[in-house]
Amino acid sequence: MKVSEQWLREWVSPALSTQALADQVTMAGLEVDGIEPVAAAFSGVVVAKVLECTQHPDADKLSLCQVEDGSGEPVQVVCGAPNVASGQTIAFARVGAVLPGDFKIRKAKLRGAESRGMICSASELGLEEEASEGILVLSDTAPLGEDFRVWMGLDDHTLELDLTPNRGDCLSVKGLAREVGVLNRLAVTGPEIDAVAPTHSESFEVRVEDSDGCPCYIGRLIKGVDVTAETPLWMVERLRRSGIRSIDPVVDVTNYVMLELGQPLHAFDLANLDGAVIVRRALSGEQLVLLDGQDISLDEATLVIADEKAPLAIAGVMGGEDSGVNAATRDVFLEAAHFSPLVVASQARQHGLHTDASHRFERGVDPELPRLAAERATALLIAITGGEPGPLVEAGEIAQPTDELSIMLRRARLDQALSKVIDSTEVVEILERLGMVVESEEAGWRARVPSWRFDIAIEEDLIEEVARIHGYNQLPSRRPQASLSLKSNDEARTPVSLLRRQMVARGYFEAVTYSFVAPELQRALLPDALSPVLANPISHDLSVMRASLFPGLVRALQHNLNRQQSRVRLFETGLVFRGELDALGQLPMFGGLACGPCHIEGWSSDNQQVDFFDVKGDLESLLAMGGNPDAWRFEAAEHPALHPGQSARLLCNGEEAGWVGTLHPAVRAELDLKRDAVMFEVRLDKLTEGQVPAFTTLSRFPEVRRDLAFLVEESCPVQALLDLVQEGGGEWLAQAHLFDVYQGQGVADGYKSVALGLTWQHPSRTLNDEEINPLVDTIVETSRQKLGASLRA
Repeated sequence: MKVSEQWLREWVSPALSTQALADQVTMAGLEVDGIEPVAAAFSGVVVAKVLECTQHPDADKLSLCQVEDGSGEPVQVVCGAPNVASGQTIAFARVGAVLPGDFKIRKAKLRGAESRGMICSASELGLEEEASEGILVLSDTAPLGEDFRVWMGLDDHTLELDLTPNRGDCLSVKGLAREVGVLNRLAVTGPEIDAVAPTHSESFEVRVEDSDGCPCYIGRLIKGVDVTAETPLWMVERLRRSGIRSIDPVVDVTNYVMLELGQPLHAFDLANLDGAVIVRRALSGEQLVLLDGQDISLDEATLVIADEKAPLAIAGVMGGEDSGVNAATRDVFLEAAHFSPLVVASQARQHGLHTDASHRFERGVDPELPRLAAERATALLIAITGGEPGPLVEAGEIAQPTDELSIMLRRARLDQALSKVIDSTEVVEILERLGMVVESEEAGWRARVPSWRFDIAIEEDLIEEVARIHGYNQLPSRRPQASLSLKSNDEARTPVSLLRRQMVARGYFEAVTYSFVAPELQRALLPDALSPVLANPISHDLSVMRASLFPGLVRALQHNLNRQQSRVRLFETGLVFRGELDALGQLPMFGGLACGPCHIEGWSSDNQQVDFFDVKGDLESLLAMGGNPDAWRFEAAEHPALHPGQSARLLCNGEEAGWVGTLHPAVRAELDLKRDAVMFEVRLDKLTEGQVPAFTTLSRFPEVRRDLAFLVEESCPVQALLDLVQEGGGEWLAQAHLFDVYQGQGVADGYKSVALGLTWQHPSRTLNDEEINPLVDTIVETSRQKLGASLRA
């Protein structure tokens, strides 16, 4: 199977190079046989438009064309293609361009007329193996002057996979993306496929007479299609990169959906169907002329798609010539069915046929795909050829849910087979990422296999899956054990020692306080906290186990302030205890507290007092050490120990992970503290989580910057604006940051001006205003709709 890397990365895009991605997939059992560029090397070719096309005065087969290539002045070109015409959007090789085969474009004179460039055909650009009959005509929406190679996405690679017969679930972009997502712990995002509402009530009868060979069959009548419509270039390109030639829009759509989802489809010409579509066994002696022209003699072992008169197709293998779509077709009947792998394999071999459809059905196609594929194909057909869809017609057992196989995986058997004890959490995570529903049992786990995995049937199959995703190279080899072993170093985790050093570097001192605190102090800071009370405490001031690091840090602050220490910076790591003794939760936490001037007293420093944002900056420096600062988010929230207007909840990947804020004035008064203090507390396990840094190539091209000043309500958080900017900023938005907040003259009461700096940068070219301005407009409009924001004049 061939698949475009760009197409795959639209579904899931791990931070891996092409070769690294191929290596990873190969190590997971999906062997990549080869990596090939999708187009030969060429440069200097741009999108252009033929403004005028006239007959060459001295040559019958040549035309004089005036071409607009985005440079501002028309260029005269002599062209010999029979299909060139004015108004066409074309691929134009400027003077100086280099085409495949190191063919350089120079100024020339053809029959006395100057020619400054070349209008290219697909074969001249290496997009077709056979010589093209004419020039390559592009969509009218193609941007003039745009680099053709960039616009077509030709800096792409085709991955050729040699899949073993048991991995039919990966014979599609969706299946391969699902596998890559599992290997990289990434979500897979495919196109949104919605049900297409029928525009008429007409349907075509379907009967399934052999439910063993065809458990389910879905059909849909689509009226008024235009088979002469042109298949979009993007679809033609994806088919080409997958090794399939474009034929007509109906066939192209069925092939495209098969490549995308893995479900083979077929389209019949409704005018050539009689009575009903019937899935049955062939009658002995029946004949069928296939799409490739072969005349096949059928027997009772062959499952066919037939109408009331004769067979129309060999089920799951190939359609018939008489019922196929042709240039005169106006109404089509779209088929999406599930056929038995054994039946398809048997009849394909019996008749010596091997097709893309039979290749997939033989290995097993997800029985839940037909409906989804029918909806996807319908939507594409309507978008390209027009037409009016009817309701889906279902036959067979489609309404019955697929029986899910449940398999027991024993902990002891897994450890024995792999010679390694893999953490139970990881085992469950691997199985769940593979789409299984896992239930823990005393001896191990029971997993329900998803409908698309035909290859998983016994316990050993589950063991293979765990080993494969965990990594074969992670399994131990049998070697003599040495007496010394190196301490493992998990690069994705930040050692606590580094966190401590970071805090010390920012002027903090480490505190070590008791795990027991005074009940009055804990009640003042955490009135709703529940933690065990000691039966025999050392003293009353140490009689309850702490539910937070805040009480110990505040007590240490009191101790230092009472000894004339006006500037206090403390941090601590330790366990906190929450819940009753019989269900006690023990969480490792990292906390800090700051009070007093920002800087040590000196001749060059002022007496500015530390505030919320100073400590937030210290905390953010810790969060950044994990290498994934975008996983963290601050949101305004109230905490009983913190000032209601100067406190924030800290979220890690959407899960609460800590708090930061100024000590509550009422609490400060109750504890008789004379100064404000800002403190934070974060779950240590979240703080030490991180990711291994990955190198990203620096762009050699200039940045594009836009500064936007929004007027928003005073209560509107800046983060809400930044989130909308990230959503609407497009793929190449490199940075969005706040650089000014203003309230005063020119800004209405209750509002504030928030100025954001937006920077775009492309890794391989310079972005232009035509690309940036729509993104800015989208951001402004989305902000207006969702936040009531407007641009400040």
